[in-house]
Amino acid sequence: MINHDSDAYIKSPEEWRPIDGSLEAIASLNHGGYTVVVASNQSGIARKYFDISALTAMHNKMDALLENIGGRIDAVFYCPHGPDDGCDCRKPSPGMLLDIGQRFNVPLKEVYFIGDSISDIKAAIEAEAKPMLVRTGKGNKAEKIMQLESKESGSEPVPVFDDLAAAVATLLK
Repeated sequence: MINHDSDAYIKSPEEWRPIDGSLEAIASLNHGGYTVVVASNQSGIARKYFDISALTAMHNKMDALLENIGGRIDAVFYCPHGPDDGCDCRKPSPGMLLDIGQRFNVPLKEVYFIGDSISDIKAAIEAEAKPMLVRTGKGNKAEKIMQLESKESGSEPVPVFDDLAAAVATLLK
């Protein structure tokens, strides 16, 4: 959603490439008074594809690119566990989002959570945040699944946007 994804995992700062418009969207949120927090599953650590210092280097690259355009990430939360580790922080579990709500002392029902996967949307719903889906990354696949689930359950559809820039433009209107 912020950077290009890969089924082979993004393992280094050299592989980390922002999606066009995503960093500018984050800077726009900052200038609009929003606190921007990243919540990310990072099972590549548990799988030993990369380590925490490589993840930190990727975050440092993102921070430097954002700083160049007047933006910032206020905090990064990540789950280093694998899918079978049974933790409560790995999305779709809401633990990471609940931690964010506590850390920033904000009711999650007032928080927009923009994601690109089913696990993002399920975590947001479970945490009672306001989910938004983007089609970048795994978003196209997630959108199709969500449409089916929404029809079957009669639940209200989650808003879907082409990318982070489009979602942010809607928030800032």
